[in-house]
Amino acid sequence: MFEYIKGSIAALKPSHIILEANSVGYFIHISLNTYTQLSGRESVKLFIHQVIREDAHLLYGFSTETERELFRMLISVNGIGSNTAIMMFSSLSPEEIRNAILNENVNLLKSVKGIGIKTAQRVIIDLKDKVVKSPIGEQIVNTTDNTLRNEALSALVMLGFMKKPAEKELDKILAAQPNLSVENVIKLALKSL
Repeated sequence: MFEYIKGSIAALKPSHIILEANSVGYFIHISLNTYTQLSGRESVKLFIHQVIREDAHLLYGFSTETERELFRMLISVNGIGSNTAIMMFSSLSPEEIRNAILNENVNLLKSVKGIGIKTAQRVIIDLKDKVVKSPIGEQIVNTTDNTLRNEALSALVMLGFMKKPAEKELDKILAAQPNLSVENVIKLALKSL
């Protein structure tokens, strides 16, 4: 398995890149999101996910490890293959996908070509806890102000709510809307607890 390939760009198209490393040209499938990040660069380092099928060995490239991790989570869902996951990354940014999963936004997910309502619901059910627990989810939560989270948590516990469910709810709210005031965070948490 490849972890990453670092080399110079021989060809760059919205759907794929040919990356030359040590005189070997690798054909790597990419999303529109990755294409945008690579435009104008001569050499890159792409994190790779390899799919080995009976009829083909396919490489999928991502500009960050967190994007690749989210891709791997998506393809673990029944009904989502590599091409559908790449289509999701081409239609939505990784942050939009994460937030759609955390906020149970079925409509945003089903707006992607090839994703129906049942598949969108399955993505949310299968991945919601994984996204919160993974480094991807932690990255979102850790960027928020911990003082704000702690103040909101203290208030909810004083109001009689259990600590663990309150923490989960606060993390979900702050992941989706990190710039809220303490009062607004508490109000949103009260509505869903």
